[in-house]
Amino acid sequence: MKRSLTTTVVLSLLQIIPLAVRRFFFAHLALLFYYLIPGRRIIALDNLHHAFPEKSEDEIVAVAKGVYRNFGILMAEFVEIPRLNAERVSRIMNIQGMENYVKAKAKNKGVIMLTGHFGNWELMAAVFPLVGDSMTVLYRPFDNHVIEDLVFRVRSSTGNRFIAAERALREMLKCLGSRKTLGLLIDQNWDRKESCFVEFFNRPACTSAGLAYLVLRTGAPVLPCFLSRQRDGTYLLQIGAELETIDTGDMEADIVANTQRYTDVIEEVVRMHPEQWFWVHQRWKTKPRSAGATKRSR
Repeated sequence: MKRSLTTTVVLSLLQIIPLAVRRFFFAHLALLFYYLIPGRRIIALDNLHHAFPEKSEDEIVAVAKGVYRNFGILMAEFVEIPRLNAERVSRIMNIQGMENYVKAKAKNKGVIMLTGHFGNWELMAAVFPLVGDSMTVLYRPFDNHVIEDLVFRVRSSTGNRFIAAERALREMLKCLGSRKTLGLLIDQNWDRKESCFVEFFNRPACTSAGLAYLVLRTGAPVLPCFLSRQRDGTYLLQIGAELETIDTGDMEADIVANTQRYTDVIEEVVRMHPEQWFWVHQRWKTKPRSAGATKRSR
């Protein structure tokens, strides 16, 4: 009860601040962290140097600072999510490819939306129930209970359902079995259990094998879905066509091949707007044990 009251007060106080002022403040606050927390800054710069060896030092720094600004704006807009409705969405967002979702939905196998920590991923998930259907989204809970209460309340305010990543397989299968929509982000480092190594920006990246496993087991269509911020401050929501599934009958090899395909889609989007991806994350933290980096970890 006390945590719920704290969440309500914090959310109300933040919403009092005009959105434009909130964006300005949080963008500059995030940029301040760029200078004050060298550990994360070094991770971002190192990741960018590896990913874009052709870029100059000035270009790398500019992208890194853009990453911090983007995250600051995301935080500023996050508390606005409970106020969203279809009319507001139409004013701030252009949507392309909804026909791809309708076509996939008609297969009656459920739908998996493939995305990553790109653009404003929180807003993307939140608007989907207002323009399409509610989703079940896999996520990792925060350790801090007050933050977790606040984030969960905002995330679920438009109708989405969230399930914790640990031991979520049964819930995901249930979601697809009920012909509903599942949202998965597979662009973060994963431990060796239930994962595989695929190439991401020319480096082996330990990646969740769960998406590929679900697709091979259920036949659910996978659609790439990304929300990018435009120069004028509006957003472009792009829902791609269904990705072809590689199914040769060799489960181990097919999981790696499909996971590589999904990762390639994410890389393509990130290359177009590198400042809108979460480079401060240690994406390549888990290293392959040997040269057999393309085999699924056990």
